[in-house]
Amino acid sequence: MSKEKISFSKIFKTIIWPRKKLLFIGLFLIFISRFSGLILPGASKYLIDDVILKNDFETLKLLLLVVSLAIIIQSVTSFLLTKIMSVEAQRFISILRVDVHRKLLSLPISFFDNNKTGALVSRVMNDVEGVRNIIGTGLVQLVGGIITSVVSLILLINISFSLTLYVLVPVIVFGIISFYAFKKIRPIFKQRRKIESEVTGRLTESLGGIRIIKGFNATHYELTIFEKGVTAIFNNVKSTLTASALIFSLATLLLGFASITIMGIGGYKIMNNELSLGDFLSFTLYLGFLVAPIVQMSNISTQLTEAFSGLDRTEELMNLVGEDDDKNRATEITTFNGNIRFQDVNFAYQEDKEVLRNINFTAPAGTITALVGSSGSGKSTIAGLVASFLNPAKGNIFIDDIDLASITLNSYRKNIGLVLQDDFLFEGTIKENILFSKPNASENEINEAVKMAYVNEFTDRFEHGLDTVIGERGVKLSGGQRQRVAIARAILANPKLLILDEATSSLDSESELLVQKSLAELMKGRTTFVIAHRLSTIKMAHQILVVENGEIIERGTHNELIKSEGRYFNLFTYQSRI
Repeated sequence: MSKEKISFSKIFKTIIWPRKKLLFIGLFLIFISRFSGLILPGASKYLIDDVILKNDFETLKLLLLVVSLAIIIQSVTSFLLTKIMSVEAQRFISILRVDVHRKLLSLPISFFDNNKTGALVSRVMNDVEGVRNIIGTGLVQLVGGIITSVVSLILLINISFSLTLYVLVPVIVFGIISFYAFKKIRPIFKQRRKIESEVTGRLTESLGGIRIIKGFNATHYELTIFEKGVTAIFNNVKSTLTASALIFSLATLLLGFASITIMGIGGYKIMNNELSLGDFLSFTLYLGFLVAPIVQMSNISTQLTEAFSGLDRTEELMNLVGEDDDKNRATEITTFNGNIRFQDVNFAYQEDKEVLRNINFTAPAGTITALVGSSGSGKSTIAGLVASFLNPAKGNIFIDDIDLASITLNSYRKNIGLVLQDDFLFEGTIKENILFSKPNASENEINEAVKMAYVNEFTDRFEHGLDTVIGERGVKLSGGQRQRVAIARAILANPKLLILDEATSSLDSESELLVQKSLAELMKGRTTFVIAHRLSTIKMAHQILVVENGEIIERGTHNELIKSEGRYFNLFTYQSRI
């Protein structure tokens, strides 16, 4: 992944500027709010010099009315600012989460094989959260704070130029130190995001594998790993908290010196009649309006730094090459017959470690091709290539004489049906899981799929039938029941290309016999790839490919391979004895 930091100019172009209308509204509201806030310190001068010293009750009433009106305006504009900008920030976070999720779904299977699910969840949900500080009130308050500070500075200079110069020295020192401090903190925030996603990933895995943890009495081991992750987060947070605490302590120290300067020099000027009491009070209050935004900006800068670190990681993800980003994939297939041809195909998960070598075969439309071999021989890899989950390192795969590498994945995959060994079921009802392959299916289509896969054989015994909630990953069903639900899902999809990877592995003998009948119906007229360790399930195949060490060492029908007395013959006779 790219390690480049996302620039402010890019954030401005892609996030801030498209919302310029709301930004300008926010700036207008904060300008009115901050301007209203400056009325009170300005009125203090008149309260001391004109009202109290001259006993002017009429001016006092007018002064109170103006200040009251200013406070009301400030309150209303602050409310509107928070409501408008915060809502827009949350809306954009929702949009960005959808965009990141869409990007994730577009990435190849290999990406998910190399990343933890929990870590990816964290990137979708947590990394974008800080955006609220950029397009929410954070950025507007930062700009508003700058405006307030500048206006306050002008008013301070107007009251006493020399006193203002003395006060500015510690403020400028604080600003310079803060700038460099936050520049150093940003990588620490980014590292925290990475650690948090890793810990979340491990936590998700451990909760998903709770039966294994308890079954092997590994609770202490799992707690130790989690504790290490939490400690790493703590140490990271400690670093940022320490840096932030130093900045705020420095602010207190330097601004304290500024206050001492006001007391000393201001008192001297009053005693020499160079400054009135009203001017001194106004200067002190205006100084608060100069300093408060600077301190607030330090806090906002921390939030923006954290937001930028999250967007750095989001940008890394969004810059990854998706499956559909390949410009060579431009062919939309409208007619799918199902002729599959592998031509000199090689594949490696890691460079220089080939899993498949010189794979050549043809699977004519409507035929059944069985892949047989020992575990790790490359059978599932061939199925993954057929499903377009993987891409050949060398060679070509042709679909109806069209190179698969040139076909758009959407137009290809809508013709595929899958039943995997460890087929995934979603939390919800049995019916919802079956409908996953065809959400708009009619009741008749659902019932037909249910009957063909013999799902009704066990759902008829359930109180809620097909509406039974099966829990996460279908945990409330047996392995055989889950497998039949997965088969029903594939039947409902009515695919033209069918991939069965150990589709009957979780079934008992009785269930397997039932499902074999339904699969036989399902495979009629469809190009089918079958992977099975139980060789009795692939006798009906039109061709059997025996794969060992990444190469096809035998091919033929069941009877032909038995007669040749090669590797397939040995596998079959060994299983028959068992």
